[in-house]
Amino acid sequence: MRNAQKLLVGALAAGFTLAAVPTYAAEVDGPEVNWRISVWGNPRAFTAGGEYLAQKVKEKTDGKFNITIGYGEQFSKDRENLDSVKMGAVEGAYFCNFYHPGKNPAFMVFSLPFLPLGDWDVNVEARKKLFAHPALQKDMDMWDAFVYAGALMPQYEFMGVGEPPHKLEDWEGKRVRAGGGLGDAMVKLGARKTTTTATEVYTSMDRGTMDAASFPYTYSHAAYRLPEVSKWFTSNMAPGTSACPLVFSKTAFNKLPPQYQQLTKDLLDEVYEVQAKAYQEIDKKNLPEFREQLIEVKYSPEQLEEFRKIAAKPVWDEWIEANKKRFDGQELIDVILETAKAQGK
Repeated sequence: MRNAQKLLVGALAAGFTLAAVPTYAAEVDGPEVNWRISVWGNPRAFTAGGEYLAQKVKEKTDGKFNITIGYGEQFSKDRENLDSVKMGAVEGAYFCNFYHPGKNPAFMVFSLPFLPLGDWDVNVEARKKLFAHPALQKDMDMWDAFVYAGALMPQYEFMGVGEPPHKLEDWEGKRVRAGGGLGDAMVKLGARKTTTTATEVYTSMDRGTMDAASFPYTYSHAAYRLPEVSKWFTSNMAPGTSACPLVFSKTAFNKLPPQYQQLTKDLLDEVYEVQAKAYQEIDKKNLPEFREQLIEVKYSPEQLEEFRKIAAKPVWDEWIEANKKRFDGQELIDVILETAKAQGK
């Protein structure tokens, strides 16, 4: 009995203590709102910006604005995230432009080879300018969406099986995962391209149905465990990048109270900063491990110049011509070139 009394007294004391803890007003007050954002794979450097946004809006509204990020097709199929936004199944989602070029033709400018997007400042500024361009906004209008933040994709590199491609001609016949203009550039080297989704690459390489895969260097290679099934990696090819931004539903965003809308806007610069830092930190860990486990393939300046001659402007010109009835592709490319030039890159 005495033990029971002690437990009761303890429970009452604990309850009193909890009740006595002061509550604090939310920094941004408003109604309860629950959002769902869809993304493929697992939490990683790529998702750091979205996770930070979810954390901060919850903190600043005292839990009233809650964003849940659904991984691994929890909320939507990988290639159907834009469709899910349009249908209202989710309030936000990440998508990769080269998963479905027909859904986002203007966004394919980011996947053209050898554009000067390697510098972080240029990467951020050029993406912000292009996301505000009418051609890219028109792409998103079809899906009742708008870009909230770019994922700041680093330059891509390859990781693969079989004989390392030490010479450009060694790419002849290799089956490679490379989307958009990057894939077109590899075709000009004689490779055969595929746009397999990121989550399917490990199995494809392990089974021998794919020879190499391009991913943002180095975080994606590690995130999808490619070193486990690979023999080599490229470290200075830097053939291009892509666009895999976080988009919000226009309808859902317009339903947010103005103070919640402003909160997401106020956090945008921090989201970009967190994203860039996440990539940089993971590189410090991954690169030494890659070099210890795999053969590093580095190309000479002469080889890289030859690759650019074959696959840079020729691919740009083909893309401009293919899309001339839809938008001015040269204008989009110029945004990137002029941003880099203005920053001395």
